[in-house]
Amino acid sequence: MAHSTYRLTFEANADVVRTSLSAVRHIGAHLWLGCDETATLERLTVEGDQANAHCHIQISDFLELPSPEDEEIDVEGITYANHYLWFVGSHSLKRKTVKPDQSMAENLKRHRKIEREENRYTLGRIPLVDGQLWPHCPHPKDPGKILTAAQLKRKKKGNELTQILKKDRYLGDFIAADIPGKDNGFDIEGLTALGDRLFLGLRGPVLRGWAVLLELQLKEEEPGLLRLQKLGNSKERYYRHFLNLGGLGIRDLCVWNDTLLILAGPTMALDGAIRVFKLPLADLKSEDAFLIPSVLLEVPYGKGCDRAEGITLFGADQKELLIVYDAPDPERLQENSSVLADRILL
Repeated sequence: MAHSTYRLTFEANADVVRTSLSAVRHIGAHLWLGCDETATLERLTVEGDQANAHCHIQISDFLELPSPEDEEIDVEGITYANHYLWFVGSHSLKRKTVKPDQSMAENLKRHRKIEREENRYTLGRIPLVDGQLWPHCPHPKDPGKILTAAQLKRKKKGNELTQILKKDRYLGDFIAADIPGKDNGFDIEGLTALGDRLFLGLRGPVLRGWAVLLELQLKEEEPGLLRLQKLGNSKERYYRHFLNLGGLGIRDLCVWNDTLLILAGPTMALDGAIRVFKLPLADLKSEDAFLIPSVLLEVPYGKGCDRAEGITLFGADQKELLIVYDAPDPERLQENSSVLADRILL
């Protein structure tokens, strides 16, 4: 497949943002991006062979967060549906890393510490009209209807989704046991929409080689508050789709015509295969199922760098795939504020 690079230029907080990109979506004239070190969204304007005119947006300007805005949401998925920009935090715990400049005793103490950051348990939407985000605004095609920013109901130590998943016969033990995301614990890293349905891709846990895709539907209970809704005529508030991705976890999702594209990579912090899989949307029936996507392309990765985290359809005819990277190879870093993404013709 034809391959080229695409320059992304940031302004505010550029060093952090360009080295920790974790989600991307091309909507109209803009690229919307998230990174895993902040509680913000980033908007770039697409202009020919680059995207610039950076707008750095605090999510707390639209939604009430449980913790200060300097605590990361760890945005891992962005999608667009029905005039809303949807985004999701990782919903994961994290283990402190070992640092080479600290003593053995200090590192042993650090390594056993597991942290919960409540901002990470955010699944929300913000009205997106004419390229701008709004706390609330009239529906562009039905002015009598008001679009409102909202998020899934929060609970103690998580939200409504993690609360209900604690009882899940496949995922519940991983959540109840407080297993960190990068230890094959619960970790959301992909989001896409089909009509009124949302699909959440799990980086972990991977269960005996099978990755998990969650399907759910939300309803607005009151302005600013979303709740899980029963799916169709069933009593279920979510479905599980088990995907054979060769032992890899899901890193991102996007819809291409009648196909679901799945970016997949290792569940843990290691260098390993990164691939884009494809799955016919017709296979996503409204029930739990085991599905076998096929490989569309191999994505390059580096030694300790170039970890692909976000994909989006791109180009005027949406026949290209744009891939953004966390921990990019130093050669991708341009000047003081830019980074190179990959652009692949499908």
